[in-house]
Amino acid sequence: MVTLAEVARHAGVSASTVSYVLSGKRSISDKTRKRVRRSIRELGYHPNAGARALASSRSSIIALMVPLRSDMYVPVMMEIAITVSTTAREFGHDVLLLTDVEGPTAVRRVAGSGLADAVILMDVELDDERIPLLKEVGRPAALIGLPADASGLTCIDLDFTATGALCADHLADLGHREIAVVGEAASVYQRHTGFAERTLEGLRRRSDERGIKVIHRPCEGTYESTAGTLTRIFGERPGTTALVVQNEAAVGPLLSLLWQTGRAVPEDVSVVAICPEQVALQSSPQLTSVSIPAQEMGKRAVELVMAKIDGETPQELTLLEPHLTQRASSGPVLGTR
Repeated sequence: MVTLAEVARHAGVSASTVSYVLSGKRSISDKTRKRVRRSIRELGYHPNAGARALASSRSSIIALMVPLRSDMYVPVMMEIAITVSTTAREFGHDVLLLTDVEGPTAVRRVAGSGLADAVILMDVELDDERIPLLKEVGRPAALIGLPADASGLTCIDLDFTATGALCADHLADLGHREIAVVGEAASVYQRHTGFAERTLEGLRRRSDERGIKVIHRPCEGTYESTAGTLTRIFGERPGTTALVVQNEAAVGPLLSLLWQTGRAVPEDVSVVAICPEQVALQSSPQLTSVSIPAQEMGKRAVELVMAKIDGETPQELTLLEPHLTQRASSGPVLGTR
């Protein structure tokens, strides 16, 4: 079993310096702290949790609030959660997963009691009722998502406003002038969930600038609801030539329904998805998409809260730049080739 002294020798520092890095009781230079943490990871050192908690008033636990709602695409949420967990272990922390929908009650119970050293919030709403209490309890925290007012908060997210604009630009460049958004479930918009609202905002604004007509229809993501959504879209806007899909669960049913109704992709209808890379690559045809960087967001969120635990003041807002990859599902409007 690796000892603290062995970590100290490996890092080229004193045993007390390793102890201070673990406890946070004294200020250690960023360079030294990173060297010690690297040695801890490489040697696989695991400090005694009970002794460390008593000595440092730390629990070595990060609380991750990830409500697993039925209207959310669970694989993406779990990919982020798994990345948070594995990254936290590299810093000697375990993750307490809160999967209920208690909201502020859970924040008070976990952060206010000292059960966790830090809190990471997911599924952030524009006016999230958990945030005022999180500020009140004063625990280091990071949000994977962006509320309407992010002042004083540490947030990491994909720039969903830019994502929506990127989709609109791609389709406008291909000559599309009537597009429809197959969105998340209606309840996601009723909660004013940040990523969904911002994507629509960016897409609508850029579409106005590019002379594109847009309609948005929420979709539950089941085969039946997707069929109803498509019927409504083409009934209301028969001239629709492109679909932007921001509901990963609807991708499979949508492509199947387009084929069954005799609409070829991309000759008759182009499809652009905002989804994980693997969903885009496993579809037939492979989808033009903006990938959701789930692993990067999870990793960065842990790094941000660990920096806060160590007394640093990291950048308050980090928006990841979206990248659109064109594949087989999007092309020029028929007749403009």
